[in-house]
Amino acid sequence: MTARSCEPRDWVMPDVATLGPDPVLAAARDFWQLPDDELDRLLLLSREADRVELKLTVPQSAHDPTCAALGVDFAGIPADQVYYLDTEDRALYRQGVVVRVRDVKHGPGDSVVKLRPVSPDGIPAGLRESKQFVVEVDGMPGSYVCSGALKAHLGAHDIKRTMTQGRPLHELFTKPQLKLLASHLPRRVGIDDLAIFGPVDARRRKLVLDGFDGALLVEQWTFPDGSRILELSTRCPPDATLRVAAQMAAVLHAYGVDLTGPQRTKTLATLDFFSTLPEPPAALGSGR
Repeated sequence: MTARSCEPRDWVMPDVATLGPDPVLAAARDFWQLPDDELDRLLLLSREADRVELKLTVPQSAHDPTCAALGVDFAGIPADQVYYLDTEDRALYRQGVVVRVRDVKHGPGDSVVKLRPVSPDGIPAGLRESKQFVVEVDGMPGSYVCSGALKAHLGAHDIKRTMTQGRPLHELFTKPQLKLLASHLPRRVGIDDLAIFGPVDARRRKLVLDGFDGALLVEQWTFPDGSRILELSTRCPPDATLRVAAQMAAVLHAYGVDLTGPQRTKTLATLDFFSTLPEPPAALGSGR
């Protein structure tokens, strides 16, 4: 099958090393915390993506001060429930495949099959041209990765019924998602054989802050033992990557948020948490 790269954007990627003492670049460097050659690679990669997501994981000790500074109170916000699917030994994750379903409290749920890392010009044309397939550069201080995600919307009660009644997991995915996933499953393993890592309670607040384009998403994920992840994120078009990174660094500094703490994805944190419990993930909270 032939492959194609994204259409070129109507902007020119700057060579970071030649930009000199640009205040926007300096602030963007403050967020990304990458050497100039790596920042150049990030900008080049973003040209082939549909969007860029900037993320920051807040250290546990700073959760309450950060929420207080931003004026965020999760107490009255209903929790969505997030589940990941993988083999018990996490073979999919090791191959760069993430399978997630999210049961939204007051709305339709969704399912995602995500590949990372991907090379945009190596994605089959039929998949790349799908309106449901999104190529995104995900970045946090010190690292970035290009991913491709195929997403589907579900009915309001589909996930709850599946998890509580032991219905087949494949019912939560579309035919294109199942086809994509089937090409990455281990031999003699079907989607209905996958273990369930979850649920995690996820609460979200979107903020509009002075000096910041778009919205800042504040997410609090709470695990069954009460431990939490607090993540701040925003999305932007590729040609706004430097500007939005600079704004994010400046705004978060203004609210007293430390950009230098250890970073960890929600996916890995969830898989690690449920892998360490006494019961195997397949038996957790699903009646399976």
